[in-house]
Amino acid sequence: MSDTTSKPLGESDSRLSSNGHTNGNQDAAVRARLAAGPTGKGRRRRTPAGKQALAPPDVPRRGVAATTNGAALTLDDPALYLNRELSWLAFNERVIAEARDLQNPLLERIKFLAIGHSNLDEYYMVRVSGLQQHAAAGLSEMSADGLTPSEQLTSLRARVGPMLQEASDYFHGNLQPELAKTGIYVVDYASLSKEQQKALQAYFNEEIFPVLTPLALGPGHPFPHISNLSLNLAVVVRDPKVGERFARMKVPGVLPRFVPCPPENVGSWAPRADSIDPLAPSSGAAGTPTGDVSGALMPERTRAAVPHGPPSGAECYVWLEQVIAANLQVLFPGLQVVESHPFRVTRDADIELQEDEAADLLSTVEQGLQRRHFGDVCRLEINTSMPERLRNLLIDHLLMDEQDVYAIEGPLGLSDLMHLYKIERPDLKYPIFAPSVPASLADKSAGLVDLIATQDLILHHPYDSFSPIIDFIETGSRDADVLAIKQTLYRVGSNSPIVKLLADARDDDTQVAVLVELKARFDEENNIEWARALEDAGVHVVYGLVGLKTHCKVALLVRKERDGKLRRYVHLGTGNYNPITARMYTDISLFTARPDIAADVSELFNLLTGYSNQRKYRKLLVAPVNMRRRLIEMIEREAAHARRGRAARLILKTNTLSDELVIRALYAAARDGVKIDLIVRGVCCLRPGVAGVSENIRVISIVGRFLEHSRIYYFRNAGNPQIYMGSADLMRRNLDRRVEVLFPIEDPSLKLMVRREVLEIYLKDTKDATQLLSDGKYARVLPAAGEEPFSAQEWLLRQHAGSV
Repeated sequence: MSDTTSKPLGESDSRLSSNGHTNGNQDAAVRARLAAGPTGKGRRRRTPAGKQALAPPDVPRRGVAATTNGAALTLDDPALYLNRELSWLAFNERVIAEARDLQNPLLERIKFLAIGHSNLDEYYMVRVSGLQQHAAAGLSEMSADGLTPSEQLTSLRARVGPMLQEASDYFHGNLQPELAKTGIYVVDYASLSKEQQKALQAYFNEEIFPVLTPLALGPGHPFPHISNLSLNLAVVVRDPKVGERFARMKVPGVLPRFVPCPPENVGSWAPRADSIDPLAPSSGAAGTPTGDVSGALMPERTRAAVPHGPPSGAECYVWLEQVIAANLQVLFPGLQVVESHPFRVTRDADIELQEDEAADLLSTVEQGLQRRHFGDVCRLEINTSMPERLRNLLIDHLLMDEQDVYAIEGPLGLSDLMHLYKIERPDLKYPIFAPSVPASLADKSAGLVDLIATQDLILHHPYDSFSPIIDFIETGSRDADVLAIKQTLYRVGSNSPIVKLLADARDDDTQVAVLVELKARFDEENNIEWARALEDAGVHVVYGLVGLKTHCKVALLVRKERDGKLRRYVHLGTGNYNPITARMYTDISLFTARPDIAADVSELFNLLTGYSNQRKYRKLLVAPVNMRRRLIEMIEREAAHARRGRAARLILKTNTLSDELVIRALYAAARDGVKIDLIVRGVCCLRPGVAGVSENIRVISIVGRFLEHSRIYYFRNAGNPQIYMGSADLMRRNLDRRVEVLFPIEDPSLKLMVRREVLEIYLKDTKDATQLLSDGKYARVLPAAGEEPFSAQEWLLRQHAGSV
């Protein structure tokens, strides 16, 4: 990309050179660190016992990279790696930054802010809780960049607090006033008129009060269990006889977080049923002494934005916890409510299963789900107004580290802002688009399977419709000549048409076998229900493999043709069999009847449903069998082409790049002259632009309207390109502890289409793209002077006839 500029998020502009890297002293600090040798207070990174066993026997152990200031640098030096946890936080900062992008519609900006907070919740429940356990156990195993668990916790804590406060400030100082200008008000209870407050008090008595359960702390009243991600009020009451007492009030998650406000002329007002989402979880808001709610629940900057309350007829909402706080006296008759303050708890939710000892995997997962509710507390969010005595009381009873307490000015749990996004205001959202159906599939006179018999087909979701995938399974369900259907299911969502078709397909003439991965994190309960429903319909259900998650997306139909021979038809994808996420995630599907690929898929299902030590596949790359080895071989082949003076190119699109062995291979190839473009949506532990090591590597991230989810791996191979797609990210987890599949694109015209109309389009992005710099920061990629910003996602929408 020639003459393209890059603007660091929140910093000044900087110019990029023609190869996409920063000029001048951008990586001076990194070079200095490299010259100083290994980091970590003189400690060399310790390799855990057995770690080398994860590497295939032919993984290269290359020598010394180019030197900086005369210091030799090996490719496993910690200075060459970015920290995984901090890289994830940088990704979440890019998500939240979309809320600040004025080019996005207003409610879409609200959605991005909500997604960023939801992401952070899961990050603590899984990643941070694991680091806390390692630190508490005194484990000193270092990350690739040379940090202990304790050091990583210190670094991420320093980032999370400001991230939360800045997001809260932006909502109150910017988004909330902008919503008000469009007629949508999120207001403080105290800003309402006396008549409105009286109407809400009646609503409280009728709809909220019966659901509330105050829990006291004292003799006979142990400290109550605080459920994960719940919003609570810490209430202090004064008993004339014994003095002050503490009580906990859980804000019920079954009630809407945003309560519709009555109009100025209340009359016989009641909240509209369609304005309240009974499933909306409550998560928190600012604290106040209950005796004086006038203005204390809303920061001064927000009150100034709507000084006299919303105008008559406006769409108006108030935070649920404010309504409860203003009416707490009803729950403590005879006592004085002194003050109340919100708090929110996050617990360790990562299920550890003893699969080797489990006789019944389904029962083991169900037991694990019960334990999830009682995981250790890994984060406490409070409001800045909470006094120290209450803060210490919570820390002591929750048995947590005070370093994991985050005091925030403003509401807690902004993931609940997603419920504002549900407001019916299409003028404040992205334009509606209709996914298109490729011309080759538009003619319904030719059956889908018959078409697949003659040619390979690719769908690019969400631009292409998900309906052909449903049609494919429906063909298996309805076609009397289909003898067998086999499929893997990971995250299928609720009311899945795929599952219903699989259940309907089971009869005396059709064998249906489905692997339902019960260990899909946070989808376990849903998958257990689907697994039981399929079993009840007579489907052969497999729950997964011990010690491995089955993450690949594969479906197989076996049909008897007119000539009496059997032929196999295959669908392979990068994304889940979920029609809902297929409209929000970018993924790619392949339909094919190529005999070699179909034979590999059959053997893969034998591995998944039976007993098999299959080690070789004709076309597929399968983890944990051969995927890492084959990927590294192809990277090395590209390096060999470069050493022979041939044009060499790699374009890898993935969600995460953290596998150290793959990163080393990429460093070695870049050093040999291979031009490498990496499109990494999230975590990237590779450090680009380091002199003598990675000048030939450019890393960008695309965060836009759709969640980038497809994995595409392109190898130029001296003019005979190879392209693989599939479910696997370049992570040790995916390559060693999951069943993953990468499938080749064999048709030359489809290869050309993927390179020109997908990969090269993403590399041209100057609207949604940010570029990773050698210091680990990301910078906005800006168009050249005089050019309009180019969005790959918007271009793809325009190219599909169904977009409007």
